Amino acid sequence: MSVSLFDRRSPAGGPSPVKRFDAAALTHEAVRAAKGTTTISVIIPAKDEASTIGGVLAAVLPQVAAGLVEEVLVIDDGSSDGTAEVARSAGATVLTLEGGGGKGAAMAEGLAASQGELVVFLDGDVENTTTDFVPRLVGPLLLDPEVQLVKAFYDRPIEGDASGGGRVTELSARPALRLLFPELADVRQPLAGETASRRAVLEKVGLEEGYRVEMALLIDVGARWGAAAVAQVDLGVRIHRNRPLSELGPMATEVLAVALERFASF
Repeated sequence: MSVSLFDRRSPAGGPSPVKRFDAAALTHEAVRAAKGTTTISVIIPAKDEASTIGGVLAAVLPQVAAGLVEEVLVIDDGSSDGTAEVARSAGATVLTLEGGGGKGAAMAEGLAASQGELVVFLDGDVENTTTDFVPRLVGPLLLDPEVQLVKAFYDRPIEGDASGGGRVTELSARPALRLLFPELADVRQPLAGETASRRAVLEKVGLEEGYRVEMALLIDVGARWGAAAVAQVDLGVRIHRNRPLSELGPMATEVLAVALERFASF
């Protein structure tokens, strides 16, 4: 892969090259005005999310009628709890990965099946998805042609505390970025499932398998277009189920592996 290498020197206290957009300025009206004829697809990879996928879709599907989004696809990653049925009943188009394929495979399936020039990925396990998610994620892409990838950031409560969630992020992903790719160190939620990008970008860099996908996409975009091509926007508070350590360990291993692989190859 042909890339422009990162400047791996730390910004040394200077301004971060990663852009941060004011969420308050990314109103539904402002984003619809900036959209013009640009087409937007929303893709939601989901595995055993029957209890939450309906709420996610309730926040997203009305934006089709409002003219902001052209299509909403749910990619059912081999669920056994009726996730697909709930999503279809809500009005989404549902594709099923037979036998499951992992998050990266589900995202790739959704990318291949969708048509939008801009692509928004949302997680299906979030309990408090709001109608602000999509306009805030696509707004930077519409308003700034330099931006190629938008990552959400948010507070993540855990066990009654207002913050402290995102253990793989704080103990694996962000330390890896600080050490190996310091220009991306200011990205607060590098593993956020709430992500938006340009179709051409996603097709060029590809989507990695499993839980490697978010870290790989962030690093690949930064390497090819520079850290200034990455933007982040505040989505407030993200409430979802917190996974046990038995599941987080393998996730952390995948995240560290892809960071080390990219560092060695760049």
